[in-house]
Amino acid sequence: MFVDATGIIVADDKRVHLSELSRPRALAAVPFAGRYRIIDFMLSNMANSGITLVGVSTFNKYKSLMDHLGTGSAYDLDRKLQGLHILPPYLTSENYYNESDDLKGLLDFISGSRHKYVIIGNSTVVFSTDFEDLYNAHENSDAEITVMYNHDGARGKETDIILETDDKGRVIDVYSNPEKPVSDKNFLGVMILSKNLMMDLISDTVSLGVSNLSMELILRKCHKININTYEYNDPVLRIGDIQDYFEASMMLLNPEVNEAIFWSKDPVYTKVKDEAPAYIENRSKVHNSLLADGCHIYGRVCDSILFRGVNTGKNSEVKNSIIFQNTQIGNNVELEYVIVDKDVIIRDGTRLIGQKEYPVVIGKGAVV
Repeated sequence: MFVDATGIIVADDKRVHLSELSRPRALAAVPFAGRYRIIDFMLSNMANSGITLVGVSTFNKYKSLMDHLGTGSAYDLDRKLQGLHILPPYLTSENYYNESDDLKGLLDFISGSRHKYVIIGNSTVVFSTDFEDLYNAHENSDAEITVMYNHDGARGKETDIILETDDKGRVIDVYSNPEKPVSDKNFLGVMILSKNLMMDLISDTVSLGVSNLSMELILRKCHKININTYEYNDPVLRIGDIQDYFEASMMLLNPEVNEAIFWSKDPVYTKVKDEAPAYIENRSKVHNSLLADGCHIYGRVCDSILFRGVNTGKNSEVKNSIIFQNTQIGNNVELEYVIVDKDVIIRDGTRLIGQKEYPVVIGKGAVV
C-alpha cells in the first residue's frame, strides 16, 4: 500500500485542556490505553498507509513528545531520506518580527516534499485505519480538499466542528460547537489536499500575519474552495477535555471498541519498553481491566487501566480508574473514578473517590 502524500500531525490543540495531564506535556504526548501515547494512533494510521514522510507540528511542551518518538524507528520512519520530523516553532529569520514567522518552518518542510498530496491529522481523535480509501476518494473526485467525518453530532465540546453539506457531500458551511446543529456530521480532524494548495494556504496565512493555520480556518474557506467529505463508520474516540479522555479510556474496556482499535488489519505502533509481564498475586483479583508490563498487583483491580510498572498494595482496591506509569499504591487504599499521572506515591490508607463525570486527577510526581 502506498499513499502519495506527506503526513502532518498537529500535536496540540489550544482548546483542549486535560487538567494536570496536559500541564507537563503536549496533548499528543498524553499517555493512553496502558502503553501508548495519543499520537501513536494517528502516526500508525499514516505509517500503515505507506506514508514515509511525516512532520509533527508542535506549539510547546514537546520534550516528552520528542523523547517518545525518538528517531521514528517504532513506526518504520527512521530513514536516511524522508522519515519522521519534529517541527517545533522556530524562526527562519535572525530577528523575531511576528508570530506568523513560525509558519514558515512548516512551509519549508512541505515545499521540500516530493509527494503530490498532504494529509493532515490532529491529536483530538483516536481511531485505527489507513488512508487508502480517503486517498482514492479524493483522487476520483473533483474536490480540492476531502475531509473525514463521522456521525457523532455536536457533543457540547469546543473541538466539535459540524459540517453542513449539500446532496453531493460538498461542504457548504462549518459550525463550531453549535447549540442547534444543522447536521450530525462531526469533522474527524483529518483532511487531504494537494501540496501546492497547502503551500498557497500557508503563504496566504503568513501574509495576513496569522500565527497558526488551523484546519477549522481551512474548512471555513468552503465558499471559495471545493471541499468534499468522506464518511468514516468505525469506532472513533474523541478527546476534547478531561471527561472525554476518561470516557474514551473506559470505552477501551468494551470488547467491540477494543477490537476495532487494536485488532483490525492495521497494527498500532509505539515505543517498545522491554519489561517483565504483569504479576498478579494469587489472592488478588483483576476484572475487566488492562494491565501493562511490569505491574505488580496485590489487591483488587476492576474496570481500570494500569500503565507500566504500577504497584498496588495489599487490600487495596482500584475501580474505574486510570493509573499512569510507575505509580506506587500503598496498602488499604481505595481509588474510584481517579486518574493518576506517572511517578505518584499514594500512601497507605488513602481513599480517593471521584465521579464518572468528574474524575479526580492527581498530577505527575505527587505524594498523596
